[in-house]
Amino acid sequence: MFYIGNVSINTNVLVAPMAGITDMPYREILKSFGAGLLTTELVSSKAICFENKKTDNIMEISMRERPTALQIFGSDPEIMARASEITYDKYDILDINMGCPVLKVVRNGEGSALMKDIKLATKIVSEVVKAVKNKPVTCKIRTGFSSENINAVEFAKAIEFAGASAITIHGRTRAQMYSGDCDLDTIKKVVDSVKIPIIGNGGIFTIYDAKKMIDYTGCTGVALARAVKGNPWFVRECIEYIENNKKIDRPSIFDIQKIMLKLLDMEIKFRGEEQAMNELKHHLSWFTVGLNGSSKFRNKINNAKNIKEIRDNIYEFFKKNIN
Repeated sequence: MFYIGNVSINTNVLVAPMAGITDMPYREILKSFGAGLLTTELVSSKAICFENKKTDNIMEISMRERPTALQIFGSDPEIMARASEITYDKYDILDINMGCPVLKVVRNGEGSALMKDIKLATKIVSEVVKAVKNKPVTCKIRTGFSSENINAVEFAKAIEFAGASAITIHGRTRAQMYSGDCDLDTIKKVVDSVKIPIIGNGGIFTIYDAKKMIDYTGCTGVALARAVKGNPWFVRECIEYIENNKKIDRPSIFDIQKIMLKLLDMEIKFRGEEQAMNELKHHLSWFTVGLNGSSKFRNKINNAKNIKEIRDNIYEFFKKNIN
């Protein structure tokens, strides 16, 4: 267990926010496998301030998944502070995204673009910290904007001084996006340079990757990302290996089918059948990667006309795999 500000986190295995993946139903499932802290998909501070209704689902947090961080992004300190005030009652921790590498975010001077402007980033953190009063503010950053500008240590020191209670660092530059080796050495330098918890992120696809991240860098915890797509069991596997040096069995066919059907029902309840259809298609496909007939299953799911068809395809797919 460790603390981020005044919020206790019961394990050092967290899950990073991912657009189109970590919605509320899937976060609840990840929590059931032991995730210590979950974070919403990133939300535009401007959208919050201008009451864009499309953000409502993204910001919805249930009691079953808590503690939960709400992640916002933007480049205007006043708007960021205002957005954190508007949403104050929703979250346990307010997380500021300063690491998103996506072009439509970066070209507006937001996300990882802030790593090129430490003064502005510091101002944003300072204003948000004042706005949220007694709730912790955290930041998600990268090692730098490019290989010519690896400034994570200087950046981390600045935002710690501005009041950040913890930092999650993705071990790649913005230029690398999500490819290339994860820079554990820079993460280690950040850990050694600040006093607040540092969460390592990036390149964690096995339980060995997760443990190496902690052992090599000395970071307080790890934030899992792409490896949990269709694989919430990975959270529990990492916890057991890191905390108890124990390897546990992979899920059975029956386990996978059970969670897929559970997620289907949760998404319908959360969004309604029509909207759930679109969300479910990619979620359910990820669960079947590596199983016999998975490509045919994905095609059927993607072409399904209604929820009944999706549910029938799940039963049919697993019946064939069991036999």
